[in-house]
Amino acid sequence: MKEELMDILCCPVDKHDLELEVDERDDGEILSGRLVCTECGEAYPIEDGIPNLLPPDMRDEAPA
Repeated sequence: MKEELMDILCCPVDKHDLELEVDERDDGEILSGRLVCTECGEAYPIEDGIPNLLPPDMRDEAPA
């Protein structure tokens, strides 16, 4: 995921801003970490450079 995406991403639950927490980065790409809502505190994982912005109740049901 490119860090520039933070300008257009928002929490799918309440539409507030997301804060980026990076665990692993490579050549400007964020490979793993999480996006955390500044309002509700919900966390969305970033795995293999792809943010999972499904709402929490849908995340568990989605096939891998």
